[in-house]
Amino acid sequence: MSGFSILTNRKRAVVALVHSGVFLLIALRQMLAPNPAAGLWSPGKVAWGTWILCGVFVVVSAILLGLLLMACGWLEKFYFGLCAMSAASGLLRTAAGDVALHAGLSIRVSLLMSAVLVGWLIVRRHSPPATEAQVATSGSASAESDEWFRGELGQK
Repeated sequence: MSGFSILTNRKRAVVALVHSGVFLLIALRQMLAPNPAAGLWSPGKVAWGTWILCGVFVVVSAILLGLLLMACGWLEKFYFGLCAMSAASGLLRTAAGDVALHAGLSIRVSLLMSAVLVGWLIVRRHSPPATEAQVATSGSASAESDEWFRGELGQK
């Protein structure tokens, strides 16, 4: 499909959407958890888990930034940009701690919610168009609006 260099088919788009959804659930759980992140520069000993989490965020942020640079279409770039910014905000929050960056988790959740929405749009663009019989029985939007959504209107 034109406009995509990484999420080139529905299967890849669904895998990316599932990953975004899982990370959104993890971020929501962190947001509701009563224990705030201490940060790397907090006085006292820093837990190994904090260092490991920072390492994971560095790797994930680097991979997502690489995917953002390789992406071709604007929708794909927007999706990977949201995911990369979410991972980077998670890294900053873990490194600085909740006291210094208390809005970091809310920002991360907002970015992941947006990424899930954009991922859903990408999956929808890769979905096969509805037939006239399916449209008539399901009561969904017309086939012409589906063509418009996929960017195929007037290309036949």
